[in-house]
Amino acid sequence: MYRRHLLFGAAVATAFAVPALAQTRGPAGGSAPEMGPAETTHSQQTMKSGALSLATSRLAVDKAQNPLLKQFARFEVAEQETIAEIIKTMQGANGSTAEGSAPNAEAKAMIGDEGNKILDKLKSAKAGADFDIEYVKAQIDGHQELLKIQETYIKSGKAREQISVAKLARGQVKEHLTLLDYIKSNAKKG
Repeated sequence: MYRRHLLFGAAVATAFAVPALAQTRGPAGGSAPEMGPAETTHSQQTMKSGALSLATSRLAVDKAQNPLLKQFARFEVAEQETIAEIIKTMQGANGSTAEGSAPNAEAKAMIGDEGNKILDKLKSAKAGADFDIEYVKAQIDGHQELLKIQETYIKSGKAREQISVAKLARGQVKEHLTLLDYIKSNAKKG
């Protein structure tokens, strides 16, 4: 009889102690977890690749001819702005930015020389079918790069929240690649 009480008492004590210990570990309420080298690399690469997708998609909202591609571009703009805000928050940036407030100059500065060449090529492409072809190619290439970035981080990352974000991003990227292939194949038929 006493053993049951003793075991019950130990179980109750453990039940109260574990949450208390869990609350003392990790970052203080609302602060970002410490970023290791894998987290920093993942954030930087995702932001760079995402910035190119954001800049080219903003351009596509106006220049694309294919209605599905225009819709894809609008969704991509919203998604990349959200992902950028999440990553900035995970890096410890205070507060959040208003939706759509990431300026084109910020994205352009982040994408580097190679990204700027792609962006300039799209800017100079004639609006309509010529632009659509170049935009789809840029998006497929960019999404394949984003997929590699997410998969690499998922294998090597240490921060639970950032791994979760990478897993969600990986799923979205795979869906986008499927959608881009569909748009590309149907544009050839039309």
